Amino acid sequence: MSSDRPDATRELDVRTVDGEPFGHIMSALEDLPAGDSLLLINSFEPQPLYQVLEERGFAYETTNPESELWYVKVQES
Repeated sequence: MSSDRPDATRELDVRTVDGEPFGHIMSALEDLPAGDSLLLINSFEPQPLYQVLEERGFAYETTNPESELWYVKVQES
């Protein structure tokens, strides 16, 4: 496990999702128990997602350890 990879209680890798991953991400967040965190793994920075997360009361931390690999750790703020 890379030291650049954030720790989270749940993980969702959307790199293999065919089409728009937004629905998958929202479902995972709806099912996220209080106090848990979700690590979103993507091939690009999901900038449009950030405002939606903030509006729904989530905090996030983004890291980009290598080309075409983005980690977004999401938890309730």
